[in-house]
Amino acid sequence: MNNFDPANNVSWQLGHRGRVAVFIDGNNLFHAARFHNIDIDYNKLLRVLLGDGRLLRAFFYTGVDVGAERQQGFLLWMRRNGFRVIQKELKTFYDGTRKANLDVEIAVDMLSLAGRYDTAVLVSGDEDFVYAVNAVAYKGCRVEVAGFRSNTAPKLIDVADYFIDLGEIADRVRKEMHGPRYDEREMHGQQPTQYLHEHIEMQEPVAEGFPAGMRVVVVETNIESDADEMNTAELVRILDEH
Repeated sequence: MNNFDPANNVSWQLGHRGRVAVFIDGNNLFHAARFHNIDIDYNKLLRVLLGDGRLLRAFFYTGVDVGAERQQGFLLWMRRNGFRVIQKELKTFYDGTRKANLDVEIAVDMLSLAGRYDTAVLVSGDEDFVYAVNAVAYKGCRVEVAGFRSNTAPKLIDVADYFIDLGEIADRVRKEMHGPRYDEREMHGQQPTQYLHEHIEMQEPVAEGFPAGMRVVVVETNIESDADEMNTAELVRILDEH
């Protein structure tokens, strides 16, 4: 296992990562980022995780309250910015907390797509994914784990080919004050009795979601999208114009 160094990692710089699939454990990432007092800009996060690779698909897994209509604004923002959202209804437990576990969905998707991507990037610190990461690696795929070191299980770091410490690159994935407004906090149970996004400002689709100097090139467009998603390409390459 090697740690991610954006300055010295040769394979990252030379683009040997090939086709990249990103799997984001939304609830796990949210609580880890909140622990470190960081609001994640998901456009920035996706761009950093992609590096010089080609994006096959970016998945975002999260629990939802089907009765909270305004919550869908955040998910629609994610879809329009290049993410495929996989959601599950929140369940209420005996202690009053509400949670949806999507570990199985993440593991199944990672394994099902193995072979169609060269590099899998798992954004989670959950030790439960150790077996899934090993299984994907045995199929010949490169597996990277991204997370905050203090919130990531050591065993998960050990089985990854690379570990990307989001704490070390926080300035590159932090949401700016003047950036797009969406309130993710209610979604992940900061206030268990309410799951609403009070401040939502829609952005243009993914091609407009990357900063100036970046270009999105459609390489192949043969994957069907859900009815409420824009038509995204199976393979997207992010090229630096500078």
